[in-house]
Amino acid sequence: MSDDLIVIGGGIHGVATAFEATRRGWRVRLIEQYPRLAQGTSSRSSKLIHGGLRYLEQGQWRLVRESLQARRRLLRLAPELVELTDFHIPVFADSRRGALTIRAGLSLYALLGGLHADNRFCRLPRRAWSRLDGLHTAGLEAVFRYRDGRTDDAALTRALMHAACDRGAQLQLGETVRQVHLHRDGVEVETDRAGYRAAAVVNATGPWIDQLLARVEPAQPLPAIERVAGTHIVVPGRLRRGIYYVEAPRDARAVFVMPWRGQVMIGTTERVHCGDPAAVAPTDQEIDYLRETGAHYFDTRHVDTQQIIDAFAGLRVLPRADDSPFGRPRDTRLLSDRATRPRLVSILGGKLTAHQVTAE
Repeated sequence: MSDDLIVIGGGIHGVATAFEATRRGWRVRLIEQYPRLAQGTSSRSSKLIHGGLRYLEQGQWRLVRESLQARRRLLRLAPELVELTDFHIPVFADSRRGALTIRAGLSLYALLGGLHADNRFCRLPRRAWSRLDGLHTAGLEAVFRYRDGRTDDAALTRALMHAACDRGAQLQLGETVRQVHLHRDGVEVETDRAGYRAAAVVNATGPWIDQLLARVEPAQPLPAIERVAGTHIVVPGRLRRGIYYVEAPRDARAVFVMPWRGQVMIGTTERVHCGDPAAVAPTDQEIDYLRETGAHYFDTRHVDTQQIIDAFAGLRVLPRADDSPFGRPRDTRLLSDRATRPRLVSILGGKLTAHQVTAE
């Protein structure tokens, strides 16, 4: 018996698509090339469920609003996996974004979020600064606090797949797709282990999107994309007051310094990756950049950047362009083989926060 839908890719977007399809009563099969789920970007993100405050600078208000709505939904549906936490934005005399700019941005952020209690923010009094996890106070002019969400991205992916399997989804781990054949009335997917038939297929392979499309017959146009690597480091330390949203001293890029499993995670960077998606790894330059950022803002008792416990890199997929990856739109695009009743849909881009919206 054939399936209604085959999903290729076991990251958050593929798993969410499988879950949504089972919720509609479809017969679904998910195929993942690795022996475990979330082995790519879905375990190497910043672990945040948020609207994306920095996207306001780029005028991506619709993206922020949709992401804040998705955050609110996830907080309601999966409170054991998604939680609100305090975020702090310190403003120094030499910060590129002053206190008025931060206040305006947080006000718009709250407005786009619907002015719910979750979106309130405040400016901390000076007497509270000494309790901010060893944050350096020389030149400090203001600290703003707001709330946003965080998660364990890999655990969220696994939990969603478990829910999909409970609804009847079939999971094929450790299978590599060799060919996808598009027929007039459906699709056939050949792997290194078996062959499967379905009415349609979703390409949710993330950084492997073009490699999968190259295996489709008849041939499909390949999107002009760039893979953008983002690196995080994990260092010894303990942050008790939440997450810190700071400007990197080199270029004023937004960087998060956050508690993670009893240690401190700092990230992320952005650089174009031109090699094999499976071979992406942090560079020495990126590690130094993040160490420098952590040391610039915190004393070593709370954030010890002299030691690196772990470093990892994930890949985002963005439309190819000549400008910096930092400022490019992050909208999700759905590419299909035909305008009506598509047999093949490919997910280009996507945000962890909005995975349910993409799946629907």
